[in-house]
Amino acid sequence: MTVTVDRTYPGTLHPLHTLLLAGAVPLFLGAMLSDWAYSSSYQIQWTNFASWLIAGALLFTGLALLCAIVDWARASSRHQYIFIYPLLLLVTWVLGFINALIHAKDAWATMPTGLVLSIIVAVLICATAWIGLTCWRTGGVK
Repeated sequence: MTVTVDRTYPGTLHPLHTLLLAGAVPLFLGAMLSDWAYSSSYQIQWTNFASWLIAGALLFTGLALLCAIVDWARASSRHQYIFIYPLLLLVTWVLGFINALIHAKDAWATMPTGLVLSIIVAVLICATAWIGLTCWRTGGVK
């Protein structure tokens, strides 16, 4: 008697969605490192780097959020990760937008709030990417 194992993957991410999500991670991490470099050296160009990196990360995160909302609306099985993932992306985008507004100030006025927000957003995007890339592939045995 032969036993067959069927693996079902109810909600795998689209490759474009994966690319957008994975693209936001190094941009937010780069912004955090740029803020850290500015807090160490006080070279104003580091805040400019952080501002541009945050702008690019917001673009990637916003498009990934749009893909996540579409995937959430089309999902047939509603397990907890399908709801948590778009919510984490939304929180990450909102805090990243607030961080962009903080970085729009004068370079001296961005610290320490800009660095703290950059650290929080970097941790959030890493957690979101981990949940989005691993928890959607929940296979089972029939």
